[in-house]
Amino acid sequence: MAAKCRSRLITKLSKFHVTKRIIHPSSLEFYRLSLLSLTSSYNQSETMEKLNKLNNAKFLFNSLTTIFFALWLLLLFSYDFSERPAGVDRCAGRYIYVQTLPSKFNSDLISACHDLSTWTDMCPFTANAGLGPPIGNPDGILSETGWYNTNQFTLELIFHNRMKTYDCLTTNPSLASAIYVPFYAGLDIGRYLWGHNSSVRDASAVDLIRWLKSRPEWSRMDGRDHFFVAGRITWDFRRLSEYGDWGSTLLLMPEAKNMTCLVIESSPWHSNDVGIPYPTYFHPSTNAEVVSWQERMRSLERPWLFSFAGAPRPNTTGSIRDLLIEQCRSSERCKLLECPSGPSKCHSPSRVMKLFQSSVFCLQPQGDSYTRRSTFDSMLAGCIPVFFHPGSAYVQYVWHLPRNYTTYSVFIPEDDVREGRVRVEEVLRGFGESEVKRMREEVVRIIPRSVYNDPRVKIEGVKDAFDVAVEGVIKRVEKRRGEVEDGVSVGLEDDEHHSWKHGLVGRGEEHEWDHFFDQK
Repeated sequence: MAAKCRSRLITKLSKFHVTKRIIHPSSLEFYRLSLLSLTSSYNQSETMEKLNKLNNAKFLFNSLTTIFFALWLLLLFSYDFSERPAGVDRCAGRYIYVQTLPSKFNSDLISACHDLSTWTDMCPFTANAGLGPPIGNPDGILSETGWYNTNQFTLELIFHNRMKTYDCLTTNPSLASAIYVPFYAGLDIGRYLWGHNSSVRDASAVDLIRWLKSRPEWSRMDGRDHFFVAGRITWDFRRLSEYGDWGSTLLLMPEAKNMTCLVIESSPWHSNDVGIPYPTYFHPSTNAEVVSWQERMRSLERPWLFSFAGAPRPNTTGSIRDLLIEQCRSSERCKLLECPSGPSKCHSPSRVMKLFQSSVFCLQPQGDSYTRRSTFDSMLAGCIPVFFHPGSAYVQYVWHLPRNYTTYSVFIPEDDVREGRVRVEEVLRGFGESEVKRMREEVVRIIPRSVYNDPRVKIEGVKDAFDVAVEGVIKRVEKRRGEVEDGVSVGLEDDEHHSWKHGLVGRGEEHEWDHFFDQK
């Protein structure tokens, strides 16, 4: 504004000069003083205006600060922190209480590791929190870190050590969504499967049930909120008769029927066990290790259309292994890794993983029972599994694998192979390149949730097989708790012999796989 005034006065003076009028010196002095006075006046006005704005801003800031502080004090002294909403607690609905068992049920077994198996010294396999000895990578088949020679029967030890790093443990059982019982059931029974009578095989299970029933936590739901891991197949804990036969009667005991047992193979006809993945050789300690492995499995060249690693089962009624081995041998597009009894290439993690990494499809027929560890080893290698019985995966690992099995696998009914109606190679050649790519991508996507992370390291982010299993247990217990509160009977389901289909189609409905599980 002051600049404009100066400009106007100068313009007037210029006009006087242009018209050549004679201006008295006193007039010039008057104009000079007027100019200075006007300039000063405008500067003062502008400064005052700025000061007023600044004062108004300070007043507004101080007022808002006072109001905010008053509201904060009001909330501070009126809020009852003992009634904090559940949404504020990140562990609400996820707390696990771990029973402190007598050492004979777990740690004493590890101390006596030389006695855990008649045929194998298990001590090396109990090292590194149950992962076993680390594996080198001289051939470049594996990645540089995260690989161990893990025994398929050490899952209880791995799971227990993994639980120690679970982020929502509680020492208050009344807060727990589920109660974990760290009984090493599989390692215990493994000592007595050969050459011992039934009372010896049942002794630890009987003692455990007696101990659990003496605890106040048991009476709350009669054990329906309790769970444990048995790192063997379910049939090792379901002896068919009181005397003789195989295994213990742990899972047939009334109290155990109330609990949830996580096994590497569950029963299609009982509801107190749930299948979770076999441990593989890979136990990552960072998310980067998982992502790097996935990327590598996506990009591999796979020269073999299909492969099979295993041994024939000539004495097993109905086994199709001999037929599959014959078909593989006669095909130029199949790679066979034979596994005779005793030490063989099949016991070398690098040899097995090399086979699976070089194959598009991996055949997974039944083994000594429905399931095989090889299923998870092959999927870890990005190989699409081919199943011949729904009990080998589809009704087993309902928490860990997609319900729509066609997204990640191929199903060829074993009757079609046995009766010569199909040849495996012809079926597999029928899949187009885009279908194969889609299925392999799904297999690779599943890898993180089908492996057990290194239990000695806490990893945030991607869920592993342990995380998925714990979530499944909590949901299962929550459902049972709701039934108790509603007064609904939570004993054995009336249609327990159809329990295999509960996770697929619900109860009582007919299914195309019914004949696979017909017990007649």
